[in-house]
Amino acid sequence: MFDRIAPRYDLLNHVLSCNVDRLWWWRTARRFRHILARPEARVLDICCGTGDMTMALLKRRPTANAESVTAADFAPAMLERARRKLAGRAALVIEADALHLPMADASLDLITTAFGFRNLANYQAGLDEFFRVLAPGGEVGILDFSEPGGMGGKAYAFYFRRVLPAIGDLISGGRGAYGYLPESVGKFPAPPAMLEMMRRAGFVDVSWTPYTFCIAGLWRGVKAGN
Repeated sequence: MFDRIAPRYDLLNHVLSCNVDRLWWWRTARRFRHILARPEARVLDICCGTGDMTMALLKRRPTANAESVTAADFAPAMLERARRKLAGRAALVIEADALHLPMADASLDLITTAFGFRNLANYQAGLDEFFRVLAPGGEVGILDFSEPGGMGGKAYAFYFRRVLPAIGDLISGGRGAYGYLPESVGKFPAPPAMLEMMRRAGFVDVSWTPYTFCIAGLWRGVKAGN
């Protein structure tokens, strides 16, 4: 499915979010600027899609000749577009499974994932794997959708479950291609439950920062240690 919608994935993201997705990536990269500013920091953007989150991270990295950020995804068509977008920049683009990362234990300082974590087959296993490859003091940032409450949440739910899939199908040219989005968000843990899962994996100082009236948000955690 992700390979099928890859050609119009960027356009769909911008249209369906009214272009606010660019702000979400920028805010997430800014949140981790203390790590990104360190030339020696080892960074992974997993479930990178076409590389927009990776681009936001690279803009906060010092000039480097070697690959300073690794972008990884399991959809070849997405990675093809990420490679084109990131060409000439200090980024390594690889195919990888978020549940079985090809990195050694304690080998990374920062892991980010934007709108991909909720598609994992096992959330706890994903968090456990992130914890494994992070070095002590390393951090994880999970940017993903959430479901706002209240009257505004009801209006958004109608758009999200009825209007958005229809627009997505029209632009992507694939019937049902965007029906997965509200379904995946509906099964995704609420912020408190997600934070508890992060604690279970071993993360400390966990937090959730809502973006744009709680439509999306950033889950953050730290691997304890020096």
